[in-house]
Amino acid sequence: MKKILITCFTLLSFQISQAQTLKDILNDANTILNGGNNNGGGNNNGGGILPGLGNNLSNTEIVSGLREALKIGTQNASKKLNIANGFFGNKLIKILLPQEVKNMEATLRQFGFGKQCDRLILSLNRAAEDAAGKAVPIFVNAITSMNIQDGLNILRGGNNAATEFLKANTTNALTQAFRPVIQNSLGKVGATKYWTEIFSIYNRLPITRNKVNPDLTGYVTERALAGLFTTVAQEEANIRQNPAAQVTGLLKKVFGGK
Repeated sequence: MKKILITCFTLLSFQISQAQTLKDILNDANTILNGGNNNGGGNNNGGGILPGLGNNLSNTEIVSGLREALKIGTQNASKKLNIANGFFGNKLIKILLPQEVKNMEATLRQFGFGKQCDRLILSLNRAAEDAAGKAVPIFVNAITSMNIQDGLNILRGGNNAATEFLKANTTNALTQAFRPVIQNSLGKVGATKYWTEIFSIYNRLPITRNKVNPDLTGYVTERALAGLFTTVAQEEANIRQNPAAQVTGLLKKVFGGK
């Protein structure tokens, strides 16, 4: 059996780099062990989640591995974002001006107010970076509360099942924690002043007909959360696919196929 497992995971090494969830990895291994016939069903023998793996990974071990991976991933994500340029220096999650004011931004830049626009954009990202440090205890609370059924749902779910679990269980708490920090940060880094300045300039332009004034704090909070979840997903993928990121014995056992 040991030789069979070694052969299976050797074959799977070419597929793991493309895997999007732990479910993919386990299903691929299960398919090989059962001669290509994988029905994806559970198996109560030995407490295993899938046929052929019951003697190696129990449901409890798999869920514990998921908890540990998500804790490390969310901590790493928060740490990466809670620094200068954590948002501003990342093109994937950098916060730009709201879509509703894109025309306004183009007009202001056309009239020579690009510096003010750039200063405002920087301040929005600084506010998000300031708030990112509040995420860890909220994530940890949700992850700690994850039970076996939650873990099995993640394994049986789609490619973004883990992210959706975190979103469903933390978005409200994160919004409540982020919003006051961002509101305070917007004032601290001068965003509110720059926002008012931008609109005052824009509203005085002769071509301005409609004033636009969206909820700046709400917008930055929403974009900060989107960037946070994007970064968490990247960290999760790294733990699954990169042996060097599997920094504990449990992670190596669950994600490393050893």
